[in-house]
Amino acid sequence: MAFDMSLVQRGARLRRSPFYEAEQQYHPKGYTVYNHMLFPTNFDDFEAEYWHLLNAVTLWDVAVERNLEVQGRDGFRFAQLLTPRDLSKCAVGQGKYVLITAPDGGIVNDPVMLRLGENHFWFALASSDALLYARGLAANLGWDVQLGEPDVSPVQIQGPASKDVVSAMFGEDILSLKYYFFREFNLDGIPVIVTRTGWTAEVGYEIYLRDGKFGTALWERIMEAGRPFDIRPTGPSDIRRVEGGILNWGADMTIENNAFEVGLERLCQLDGDFEFMGRDALRAVRERGVSRKLVGVEIAGDRLEMNYTKWPVHTDGASVGQVTSALYSPRMEKNIGYAWMPVAMASDGTTVTVTTPDGERSATVVPMPFVDPGKHIPKARQTVGADEVGTR
Repeated sequence: MAFDMSLVQRGARLRRSPFYEAEQQYHPKGYTVYNHMLFPTNFDDFEAEYWHLLNAVTLWDVAVERNLEVQGRDGFRFAQLLTPRDLSKCAVGQGKYVLITAPDGGIVNDPVMLRLGENHFWFALASSDALLYARGLAANLGWDVQLGEPDVSPVQIQGPASKDVVSAMFGEDILSLKYYFFREFNLDGIPVIVTRTGWTAEVGYEIYLRDGKFGTALWERIMEAGRPFDIRPTGPSDIRRVEGGILNWGADMTIENNAFEVGLERLCQLDGDFEFMGRDALRAVRERGVSRKLVGVEIAGDRLEMNYTKWPVHTDGASVGQVTSALYSPRMEKNIGYAWMPVAMASDGTTVTVTTPDGERSATVVPMPFVDPGKHIPKARQTVGADEVGTR
């Protein structure tokens, strides 16, 4: 049976992805709303999907990653205005993880950006209204720049067998595609871009469908190519993204936070000879330092389910911060997560108390990412057994 959409929707306000009809035959168990669209959360138990990601290959409908398109004669100049990362270092055919910043240095969004031409960019957005922000910036500039949301809908193919799936679809040469680069293809009439990216810290690819009417055809084509490798549709793996130190805009950071607080200052080239929103503010933050930081934590005790609210962090009866994401890592056999802490308490080994739905728990500040800090896995990894624990 198709998922009962009346559980999350009334009326036609929320958009459906081009893959919605095709994915119904795989019985999605839940949906959420992301960028004003319906987003499948899972097709199986979350932990089962996590292990399948680590050991085989998964397909995600992430059409909710709506793209902000920037083009026009001043397209490069405007794209650079959005982000503190030096876009002159990004070649046509290459992608970058970037921050979109506000005048006060706050993080408006943290998209993957693709450079399709000298003045042509896509920013694959986390759930926010960054397109409206960009249009507001452009309104009175008088620049030759066009902004919009193109008919572009990504899916992710993630896991160690993802290379087998994409090579079956696009040929062996696709395996030479470098991390964060992309190529354009016409897949028997289906226009797509294939990127070497993903939200898993595993080997993976994204396929950007450039015409929504081919949604079912592309989905079925991927499932057919992946069948010999036991491909399964799943939702996004929060377990794996927390293990890998991947942040979720809206949960772990918002426009109230800046790059230095969340440990993403490497994405800010503050001394370049280019303008971007928030440059002076971020230079001031660099000069004076920050008062809080987002840190990794291990939470003691029995298994915790993923948090639905931000859990209070305190010490000696005083509130000092909050946990933004927390869950149980089956591989590490630990509860792990992220927490906002005062800088004075952000050092590894600091212990605090977290108020969880299961009571008070001790938590310890630890380094992150929790798994593979050098990010060697996304570039080349081997299958891991479900009975193995710890890092690789």
